[in-house]
Formats: sequence, C-alpha cells, structure tokens
Amino acid sequence: MSKLKKIIVGLLMVAIVLPLSACSSSDKSADSAKTVKLAYMEWDDSVSSTNVVAEVLREMGYTVEMTPLDNAIVWKSVADRQADAMVSAWLPLTHGPQYDTYKNKIDLIGPSLSGAQSGLVVPSYMTDVNSVTDLVNQANKTITGIEPGAGIMTSAENALKQYSNLKDWKLMPSSTGAMTATLDKAYKNKDQIVITGWEPHWMFTKYDLKFLEDPEKLISSPETINTVARQGLKEDKPEVYKVLQNFKWDMKDIGEVMLQMSNGKKADQAAKEWISQNQDKVNSWKNS
Repeated sequence: MSKLKKIIVGLLMVAIVLPLSACSSSDKSADSAKTVKLAYMEWDDSVSSTNVVAEVLREMGYTVEMTPLDNAIVWKSVADRQADAMVSAWLPLTHGPQYDTYKNKIDLIGPSLSGAQSGLVVPSYMTDVNSVTDLVNQANKTITGIEPGAGIMTSAENALKQYSNLKDWKLMPSSTGAMTATLDKAYKNKDQIVITGWEPHWMFTKYDLKFLEDPEKLISSPETINTVARQGLKEDKPEVYKVLQNFKWDMKDIGEVMLQMSNGKKADQAAKEWISQNQDKVNSWKNS
C-alpha cells in the first residue's frame, strides 16, 4: 500500500471511530442518568417498600437495580455512593448505631412511615396480659424469638434480666419463619403465646395481635421508617429524589403488600398490584 493510501485509510478510520466513540460515551452517560440503584435488607418491610418504589420509578422510565445486603452493608453502600438510596431505615433505635456511623456521609430524607414498633407481642385474646409486668406463667414461661443476634432478641434478653417477674422465663431463639409458623398454630388453637414481634409485619394484618406495654422502655419504643439517599442524588437525579422525598404510606398500605408476599406472591407482582389500586397516592409521590 502506498504512503498516500495509508494516510487516506487512517483518516477514514478516525472519521468512523470518533463518532462511534462519542456515541458510546453519550449512551453510557444517558444509561447512568436513567439507572437507579436501591439497596435493601431481606426483611419483609424492606423488600415490600423497596419493590413499590422500584416499580414506581420503572413506570417513569428508569432502570432500577435492587441489591439485597446485610443491614450494616446497606448503610455503607449508600454512604460510599455504591447505591443511590435505601427506604427502610428504622430510627432512632434499630438503626441508631448505623446512623451515628454514617450520618455525615448520607442524606437522611426523612420518614416514609410512622408508628413502627418492636417488642413483646401476644394475641389479643390473651385479655389478662397487657403489660410485660402482667406476665406470670403464660405460654409455659417461654418467649418465642427469632434469629439469635437480632436487635429485638438482644432487647428481650435484657428485659428478662431487668424485669423481676421474668427472671425464670426462657427466650427461645429460632427464625422469623419458625416464629410465625408457631404463632399461626397457637392462634388457630387459641393457645397462649408470647413472641418477639415488630410492626410493620404481615402478621399484624393476618392476626389480631397487641404489643405489651413496656414500663421500663427496655424492649418496646415507637420508631419511624426512613428514606436515606447518597449525597449528591438530589442534584444528579432530581426527579428520583422528588419521588423518594414524597414517598409516604401507612401501616395498612405496607401490610397489604407484605400479606400478599406471605401468601406466595412475588414481591414485584405484589407491588404492582398495590400500585394499580392506589394510583392517587402514587401520583402524589410523582407530582407533589
């Protein structure tokens, strides 16, 4: 090939590659602007709320990537800007330590749901028990718990030590699934049972339950569930930020989604069905 031909071929290649390269860069930038990364814990309330927000954003044309992570890692991923947001921060108690660790590196948008609570729970048909101090010998002096190491289990263990009437009670660790199965069996038979429970959870939609009053505030205290975003999201994706800021619902709303999930429906399908039945509320998240 002559020198002149080589120069011409080279110029033609440059003319072809540069536009393609520019398009590729532009496409990646556009893809990034329309992609939202949500981190969540594999708790029923976190799964349901994250799926609802994700489906709303998808309806608006966004690609949503959802990543399940351990509780502490969810917070770290938002603080490190690996995730754009999470919508299930229990404050001020359950996630208080994580908030204290990362509060200067995240944007706490605020509550999406009020009235969250954890504590000792019994069926409402146990009319003689309304407070932790009313526990004497019910349920064979056994509290049915969940996974060892969970925050509510630590609080329950502390309550057993501090309340004089619970000195000879036992806290039986199990799993969330085993606890709800035990509750279901006891409830159907109208047997006495005391569990470590929390709301929002589908069991409060399916069964008539009540929290026991906790005079010493050792295990039960009201909380809010909050939305947390990475720093800079408001400027980078203002439309997404507005949805996260406006995202508000109540116990009935989240309970309906969680109950559908507990009955075997996939989380994304339960979210879509709830959205279709609550368009006014969803539109207020998009347009307020």
